Amino acid sequence: MLSYYASASPRSFPLYTCCSTRSSFSLPSLVPVPGVSRYRMHTSLSSSRSRPMAQPFRHFPACAALGSNAGVSSGTVSEPSSSSVVGQHDLLIVGPGVLGRLVAEQWQKDYPGCNVFGQTMTTDHHEELTKLGIKPSLRGTSDIQCPNIMFCAPPSRTADYPNDVRLATTHWNGEGSFLFTSSSAVYECDNGGLFDEDSPVPIGTSSRANVLLKAEKAALEANANRGAHVYYLKKGVVDLHPDHILNLIHYEDAATLAIAIMKKNLRGRVFLGCDNNPLSRHELMECVNQSGKFKKKFQGFTGPEEPIGKKLNNSKTRAEIGWQPKYPTFAHFLSLLA
Repeated sequence: MLSYYASASPRSFPLYTCCSTRSSFSLPSLVPVPGVSRYRMHTSLSSSRSRPMAQPFRHFPACAALGSNAGVSSGTVSEPSSSSVVGQHDLLIVGPGVLGRLVAEQWQKDYPGCNVFGQTMTTDHHEELTKLGIKPSLRGTSDIQCPNIMFCAPPSRTADYPNDVRLATTHWNGEGSFLFTSSSAVYECDNGGLFDEDSPVPIGTSSRANVLLKAEKAALEANANRGAHVYYLKKGVVDLHPDHILNLIHYEDAATLAIAIMKKNLRGRVFLGCDNNPLSRHELMECVNQSGKFKKKFQGFTGPEEPIGKKLNNSKTRAEIGWQPKYPTFAHFLSLLA
């Protein structure tokens, strides 16, 4: 099944990831959603072996939290212990949502016999994670030390997001990689400007960007990676301006890029995930309507004029990491739907 990153956390239909600071809109049930991820990466200098790690996308389309879940629930909690034998390819995913689960699945294929741990805010999805081969635990109940950590929990679930990242770094033994998925919301621009991995991201432009940048700083200070993830979906007539730009990436591509970065064992670097084919909201929905894949037709956007956003390009990331997307465009993705 095809999967794209989205603003909710659909499990039964394809999702296309989209990074946006605007409210999300949803498409018919089989429609993929747009998204973008920004990654900051650091891995320890103590080991030359590549050790990928997993992390889920969140905050997509405007802030979809696909990572850990809030609330209180009962259930059996797995509590990995630091006294357990930890393998060189073991991975801890903080906030194992859609992206994290995809990474975990591929990680286990790449490293048979490895342990994949999942840290959550509640036990709501522990049974699901266990069935996927992920060993779940509640935040604060485990003192496990792992060579590879992927942080993809959303900022919406906590009062001190940067500190959550710092706490996650205490579980990293420094031998592999620590990857933090952030959001392209740190690029403050609404006039269609082009951004890449080296574009400046000054703090102070917005409270949302500030939280993300402080969290990125916490990850970088510990030698970590970042990516960052946002998604969109909705039906019918939407009260948004049609010309706002959406930067896209397929969920599977986001996962393979995260793994490819982790395997490089790099330090203090910034990488960007997108398909290099940004679309306006109108263009996105035209692709949907013209694809012939959906019975229902999108009617249109009715919102007032607004800043159009930014265009992202990750050619530098592709060249350095040696990565190419499986789904190069949103239209290509649609063409593969049954």
